[in-house]
Amino acid sequence: MYRFLSSKIIAPSIWSRGLNFPAVVPSSSFHEIRKSGYEDKNRKKVSPRQAIRDGLKELKQEIKIWTEEVKEGYTFDPIMGMPLPGEVDIQWSFNESTDFDNWVVTSDSDHDEGHSTSTLSVSPTGKGLFSGNLSTQLVRDGKVKRAGYCNFKSIRPQKSFKRDSFHDWNGYTHLVMRVRGDGRSYMITLGTAGYFDVNWNDQFHFALYTRGGPHWQISKIPFSKFYMTSKGRIQDAQEPVPLNRITSFGITACDKNNGPFRLEIDYVGLERDPSHKETSAYEQYKVPYFYADNFNLRMGTPGLVNSQSRLMRPVVNLNYIPNNFNNQTGYGYVQQYSAAGVSYRYSILSMNYITPEPV
Repeated sequence: MYRFLSSKIIAPSIWSRGLNFPAVVPSSSFHEIRKSGYEDKNRKKVSPRQAIRDGLKELKQEIKIWTEEVKEGYTFDPIMGMPLPGEVDIQWSFNESTDFDNWVVTSDSDHDEGHSTSTLSVSPTGKGLFSGNLSTQLVRDGKVKRAGYCNFKSIRPQKSFKRDSFHDWNGYTHLVMRVRGDGRSYMITLGTAGYFDVNWNDQFHFALYTRGGPHWQISKIPFSKFYMTSKGRIQDAQEPVPLNRITSFGITACDKNNGPFRLEIDYVGLERDPSHKETSAYEQYKVPYFYADNFNLRMGTPGLVNSQSRLMRPVVNLNYIPNNFNNQTGYGYVQQYSAAGVSYRYSILSMNYITPEPV
């Protein structure tokens, strides 16, 4: 018996032992706890009464934003919104009037994991300036194994009433940047956080190479060259960048060269090149049958049985024999194969499970 108390389910059973589990509540009052990043230790607790007061202050402004969204939905012309070939549509421009509150600057020293520092400001020429000092020196806590990064990225776009949104870059093929660097190599990051928590850390990266010197350079990078990572690990199964679900754009200094760095940025834009047909520069791996991943075995009765990857290995010899020795089922087949000189046999006991039996 479950009891609903203050939007939580109390399940008094031997499995939960009275633990509280979040219940499904209306989306207007539900805010998922982000299971990634760093906890804000300086966050102050706000009383419910004060939270209501702060919410009412923002209500008027949110209604105005919602009104503009409705008007835009009625007046937007999809044909006029299509990108024109050869034209650079500027997404972010850096100058003296830039609102740097829309950007987040971080480094390893912010979380006591290193000694690097960085800032995002206006350069003497009136452009954006990402500068600081990169240090790979480790902190002596016995936990941190690598250090040396500085990063800045855009905050996630939002609709009215604090609803998360996306940058829709469909139709574009290239990322275009006008920068002036110091000869270092930087890393461009495109955030593509998905709906489910396993996709919150999905990102796409590519290198930004700078020449150094007094001259500006224009870097034009195809989106097909970006590779996918999750929590800093390059994924085996690569996929094209979901251009309609971009959540952030950022640049990271992490080339392991100690010392000051300086990157001046004029603008970040998008361009459409009709001659560029490539969607991904990397192989789209599809694991063959009988290799480590999913394996579908068609039975003598209707349906498919999916065995887990831990049960399947590269097969040397594979045979199917009638299930005559097992009277528990009365149907199906037995999978028998040998690998590395060892014989294995799996009998089907149900439509969903395969259990090992000795040969």
